[in-house]
Amino acid sequence: MKRLDRYLLSQLMAIFGFFALVLVSVYWVNRAVLLFDKLIGDGQTAWVVLEFTALTLPKVISLVLPVAAFAAVLYAINRLSGESELVVMQAAGASPWRLARPVAVFGLIVAALMLALVHELVPASRARLAERQAQVSQDVTARFLTEGSFQTPTAGITVYIREISDLGELLDIFLYDARGQTAETIYTAEKALIVPSDAGPKLVMFDGTAQTLRPSDGALALTRFADFTYDLGGAIGTGLRGRIDWEEVPSRDLIAPGPELLAATGSTVAAAHLELNDRLAQPLMAPVAALIAAAAMMLGGFSRLGLWRQIGLAVLALIGLQSLSNVATSMTRADPQLWALHYMPALAGLILVALALFWAGRQRRSPPLAAAEGRA
Repeated sequence: MKRLDRYLLSQLMAIFGFFALVLVSVYWVNRAVLLFDKLIGDGQTAWVVLEFTALTLPKVISLVLPVAAFAAVLYAINRLSGESELVVMQAAGASPWRLARPVAVFGLIVAALMLALVHELVPASRARLAERQAQVSQDVTARFLTEGSFQTPTAGITVYIREISDLGELLDIFLYDARGQTAETIYTAEKALIVPSDAGPKLVMFDGTAQTLRPSDGALALTRFADFTYDLGGAIGTGLRGRIDWEEVPSRDLIAPGPELLAATGSTVAAAHLELNDRLAQPLMAPVAALIAAAAMMLGGFSRLGLWRQIGLAVLALIGLQSLSNVATSMTRADPQLWALHYMPALAGLILVALALFWAGRQRRSPPLAAAEGRA
């Protein structure tokens, strides 16, 4: 790699690190605030909140890296132009294609980082996050059961607990279940325990009564029990995790998903291949975004007012590509057989970059030089 390439690449990497840190921090803090409100409101500890926000970080980074690469190229070239370094490079004979080469290398480095993220780190973090969410959803004591007050975790269910002991025992519990259309039941017990199970948490009550009232005829049935098991998970909707999402599956398992994986996801092989192609297409946006920024900044000549028009043009081009990506995503979700559309935004971006660099190269050629070349 020549000295010019190394110089431009070092500038881009340093500025990219700054923009990536800033954008990831802003995006991550916004997500962390939402998780903090939800989890703390459910009675979880600050450690659980920190764990959940850390598990969302790989996904946030994968979304931010192309934007950070785009912003880094814009800032770097604008600074080189303001300090006349870009003018010197162009006067020394560096064509737009020549100046775009280190940008392409920079984009490929960012794409390599995204490959590691979208194929390994993001699926692993999403799978762990789903697992922890299922575990937290079964922590009924922290979410719904508070001593000394009436709680209504869901419509038709009212719970009152006089005291929760240090051993986790629920003392003097009252539970009112009015979900049934034909009967209403009041459970009272001296003591109860929450027991986890494969089907969700169970409430085991000891030494209590169950009073069932039929509103249709006013009949009241009283049953005394030594122990009674109540399906708490089914009552308040805190069961185990449901189907696996494709985002939680490593890319190597998407190539040829087996029957067990298809049953766990409740999906098809075509959907698995669609997810795989989506992951393969995502890293392509990093070099395309970087090259779009570079190509747009090459258009036009030097101006003491800066390259604001070129910056605005680059931003509009990136917004157009993102809109095209959204359209492609919508079409592929409707028909997984259209998986090739995931690569359409990157291909369109490369065509746009080639046209912009070609036009910038024609602008750089002066008429006298062109005439001299023609006479030669």
